[in-house]
Amino acid sequence: MSKRLAVIMDPIGSIKPYKDTTLALMLAAQRRGWSLHYLELPDLYLRDGRVAASTRPLTVQDGKDDWYDYTGEAADTALGDFDMVLMRKDPPFDLEYIYATYWLERASTEGAFIVNRPDSLRDCNEKGFLAWFPQCTAPTLVTRDPARIRAFHAEQGDIVIKPLDGMGGAGVFRIGKDGLNIGAVVETLSEMGRRSLMAQRYLPEILAGDKRILMIGGEPVDYALARIPSVGEVRGNLAAGGRGVVQPLSERDRWLAAQVGPELKKRGLLFVGLDVIGDYLTEINVTSPTCLREIERETGEDLGGRAIRAFEDAMAACC
Repeated sequence: MSKRLAVIMDPIGSIKPYKDTTLALMLAAQRRGWSLHYLELPDLYLRDGRVAASTRPLTVQDGKDDWYDYTGEAADTALGDFDMVLMRKDPPFDLEYIYATYWLERASTEGAFIVNRPDSLRDCNEKGFLAWFPQCTAPTLVTRDPARIRAFHAEQGDIVIKPLDGMGGAGVFRIGKDGLNIGAVVETLSEMGRRSLMAQRYLPEILAGDKRILMIGGEPVDYALARIPSVGEVRGNLAAGGRGVVQPLSERDRWLAAQVGPELKKRGLLFVGLDVIGDYLTEINVTSPTCLREIERETGEDLGGRAIRAFEDAMAACC
């Protein structure tokens, strides 16, 4: 009897299949004999202490215009009845996302193996988690106090400011040495001091690319995707128009991965994306890291299969 995998994701009909990492993971799981079941975040619910969801069975294929087929009607199923649940919902990391981690944590006590571990999804803010690795980061400040950000700018001279809950480069601003518009940027992003922001020293190495290093089971993939900004941009994110170039990891990249890897393993973070500019770690993406398909396409490696095997090994070890 095949094992059952439930995948929580954004609407499958609106993904870009040629670059979607969740689809790559589903394809790999299907090749390894898993039966697939699809749901979105609103499909989750809690009834009398048990977590359930409305899910639909489906098959997937690697097609440009036709990448999935439902094979049955939606049915309510206890999440604990699935062997594994893959949490691949994109940010925003809002209260609904946090509630979902509570329900997934409950489902894990009922028999489901959750990737990534729900309490770690909740605890490891993709920007704030950098605080656990200060030896890997450029000068960084997290605050909601505009005066502290101004002082940090005066100290560093050239900085980047961004919200703690953004993705895809949204809300990232560079404030140059002249400090032009720093007040307006901080007021807008912080909602007049009601939200915390991250400020980091600007790293000119961004022009050579913001590297995405995929970590599978706490170990790095041998190649990174360098996301090179378009002209006039400081954001390398592909969603912000960056251009992806696959390149082998440098010695420094491997050192950064070795610093972070053991903590990822300890926290049950089996599929993670490290963002690196120059010599520095700038973010740790734990919710729904991407770029797997781009690296697979250039290297020919079955990284989706490697990831699913790592999930299976972790499930066998804990269950």
